[in-house]
Amino acid sequence: MSDSNALARLARTLAHRHDLQVMFSPEGPTLRDNVIVLPEASGADGYLDMLVARFMHSDIDLLSTTSDTTRVIAQAIDDRRACRVLIERYPGAEAFLRAMRRHRAEHVLREWDALKWRDRLSWRMERVLWNESATRAESSPSLDSALEITGDLLAQSRACLSTADSVRLAGLIVERVRALSAGGINNMMFSADSEDGDAREFDADASTHGAHNPLSKLSDADIDAPSHKPTYTRPQRSIPITTTYDRVTDLTGQGDATAWRKLRAAARMQTEPLKARLERALKADEQTHWKREQERGEIDRASLAKLATSPGYRTPFRQQRNRPGRDAAVTLLIDRSGSMAGRKIELARLCAAAIADALVQLGFAAEVLGYSSIEDADMRAFHDQWIAQGNAPHGFNRFVERLDFEVYKRFDSENMSGLARIECGHENPDGEALTWAAERLLARRARRRILMVLQDGYPATGDGNPAILRTDLRLRIDELLARGVELIGVGILDDAVEQFYPTSIVVAEIQQLPAAAFNVLGRTLLSRR
Repeated sequence: MSDSNALARLARTLAHRHDLQVMFSPEGPTLRDNVIVLPEASGADGYLDMLVARFMHSDIDLLSTTSDTTRVIAQAIDDRRACRVLIERYPGAEAFLRAMRRHRAEHVLREWDALKWRDRLSWRMERVLWNESATRAESSPSLDSALEITGDLLAQSRACLSTADSVRLAGLIVERVRALSAGGINNMMFSADSEDGDAREFDADASTHGAHNPLSKLSDADIDAPSHKPTYTRPQRSIPITTTYDRVTDLTGQGDATAWRKLRAAARMQTEPLKARLERALKADEQTHWKREQERGEIDRASLAKLATSPGYRTPFRQQRNRPGRDAAVTLLIDRSGSMAGRKIELARLCAAAIADALVQLGFAAEVLGYSSIEDADMRAFHDQWIAQGNAPHGFNRFVERLDFEVYKRFDSENMSGLARIECGHENPDGEALTWAAERLLARRARRRILMVLQDGYPATGDGNPAILRTDLRLRIDELLARGVELIGVGILDDAVEQFYPTSIVVAEIQQLPAAAFNVLGRTLLSRR
């Protein structure tokens, strides 16, 4: 039955309301006062039954007065309660509702790889509420842990008798997930796959799947901090269960030459004036200086008069002293996470080209690297076997994702065509990537070693607790500073770098990225440690 008039008649019959209307819209399924909005897709009958149940048996006004976070979870619980009441009155509705659930499952599974962690969690909660089994593809350590810690509350939802009960249980669920994501519950299998994982970032950066993924509507204000102090000492290091599957791909000199020439031309247009200014400053800084009043060296003419008038004077010499202003090695490390897609990665590529090209022309040693992480089938199989052997996940923070490192230009090569191959990956394990890049930099003989990181947010992986990823990054930064590495963080439309790096800059207008990054690097090169 697809005709809106026929569906409207059915809705009025079920609800015993003559004023109910039905319309189709991509924004559906939703309820707007007395208008039922259905998606433009098959399975409309099932969506109709679900929304009629909501219209008849939910307290819409009560739901509207709750916070966004509580509301979306309470709506899922209350929809299930209302549908049970509808089925009791109209047993034939169950077949249509099950058809609706199958249609929903097909849609969600098609989009699964693109969904944020919070959206996957909301779907898994729906699965539990509807007594549905999750497929293997829908399983992960973090999701399983979140459901395990809220399982008793979801079970209690089966006994809800009112919308007020649904709202109360939803509030408790939000509190538990918040505590779990912030590390307040001792369950190391939790590894919030969201971009961040502190409670405050649990729901930031809403997904575009709002109509079908309730948790994408959660707001920072709703989940801002844990409601209680942690009950255990959370590990500060992000340790993988294995590094066997990590990859390093050397793309030095393997880019398209034509693409590189175009990129270099565009980059020079951006930073040529800045390079010229830095060149003049470096030359001034590298002028020869003299150490006077020496017992050996060449005669200092300015001291000849003193030599003639003071018979005991013995230091009329001077010695040449050069400042090694360009004895520095510079590494540019690029965050290749999925959030960098589009204009961000394009300008990061341009920025890398501008900086590397200028540094090579100015006589500095330069290397350009990129990093991301991605779920790996072999590593997941290793993880499953590892767990089956009785290993405990406590103390580890990377389970099924391998690190994916790429080298676009090595120190020992001047071929920079590989920079044209800088593209996005998936997640951004900043701490481990920083250590990898720094070890390469420290292996380079140089008076100074500078590591610049371009990124657009907090560290995150698909299977690591982001709170641990943050403490891990801070510890690694402290260690590298102690080893003499100078660190610069460049935030792309995000100020997270200010919380980690001793020298940082936030680029608020993305088109300014190459010039802004070059400027802060230039100031660092001219500075005295």
